[in-house]
Amino acid sequence: MRKRIVSPIALIVFGALCLLAGTYNGLAIAPAEQHMGDVQRIMYIHVPTAWAAMLVLTWAFACAVMYLFFASWRWDHRLEAAIEMSVVLCLLLCIQGSIWAKPTWGVWWDWDPRLTTVAVLLMAFAGISALRHFIDDPVKRATWTSVATIIGYIDVPIVYFSVKWWNSLHQQQSGVSTISREFLIPLLINFAGMLLLLAGAMTIRTRTAALRLEEEIAPPPLRIVPAEVMA
Repeated sequence: MRKRIVSPIALIVFGALCLLAGTYNGLAIAPAEQHMGDVQRIMYIHVPTAWAAMLVLTWAFACAVMYLFFASWRWDHRLEAAIEMSVVLCLLLCIQGSIWAKPTWGVWWDWDPRLTTVAVLLMAFAGISALRHFIDDPVKRATWTSVATIIGYIDVPIVYFSVKWWNSLHQQQSGVSTISREFLIPLLINFAGMLLLLAGAMTIRTRTAALRLEEEIAPPPLRIVPAEVMA
């Protein structure tokens, strides 16, 4: 077994420390935004969550494609971890978006194209995660969820371009080059922390999936018949 340079627990701890540092920077050090004021500060966690969600969803898509091409269990294990993390991140995006929408738009939820497409993404991957638990055959489970993941990923570019394609209340995406340094620092620190947390959590979840598969495909234990019964 390969020895890992950094343990998953260490990644989670470092990630949590980065998130604490970035959040403190965003709440206490970074200045208030000129137009939105202090409401804008939720962006220091909302934007990194969105970036991380897109990355994890893309990783899930890649794992699904790799499994269908190579039929390797390790890609299915990674896919399972990525699907579950995608559900968590999409749920966080919906919650954070609602918190931001209330003081900004005056409502907790609006059927804005960006919010709606993210909600569709959440339901799609929650359904894929549930699908894995209803299929007992490991090969069918891996194949069906890989195909479903590829289909569900179609919504990811729709989410990204929704603010450009439709008349959306949601603000346009900002690039790194267009964000002031005072705002960019906490964003990048929190993004790094989120990536470290996800790397640690997904590593642990991947191992768990591998152990479960070993139990599922292991041959049944031999039944030892007492000698007196055989006689």
